[in-house]
Amino acid sequence: MDLPSDDILTDIKVTSIKQPQSSCPFKDAKQKIFGLGYNLLVFVYDKTDNSETKTAMLNFVSCSFVSKERTADYTITYRLREMIKDKANEADIMAYLQDRNIPVDEITMAEIAGQILRTPPKQGYLTISNALQWRLQYQRIVTMAENISGIEKIVSYKSE
Repeated sequence: MDLPSDDILTDIKVTSIKQPQSSCPFKDAKQKIFGLGYNLLVFVYDKTDNSETKTAMLNFVSCSFVSKERTADYTITYRLREMIKDKANEADIMAYLQDRNIPVDEITMAEIAGQILRTPPKQGYLTISNALQWRLQYQRIVTMAENISGIEKIVSYKSE
């Protein structure tokens, strides 16, 4: 469910703990680096079926608010931030983005590399897979124990 107004700008995702993921529309390759452009409210449930009564019980095991600045890809932002600390240049950033198959042409990639150097991305916490739609994976957020600015754990998952 989308709450698109400018003062809310939040997408609500509901997913199973067995595979905590969802899809979202591909708008721009920069979403993997700088975030989706909107917040996420992620509800994660554990489903138990009762074959006798032909019913199901949903137990919500995790709920997290993820600010738009934290909705980028974890691995890509982690590595880019390391590269910037190590004094990477535009060519280094472009080579890394090519290795990661960021879906853009060379001119756009150079623009993105320049933007990364001017404004390093915040650390993202999603896993975003390339496809016609982004595949968002939330496992890192569900199991996160530490407090991160921009991520509010409303219900915390406790594995048994």
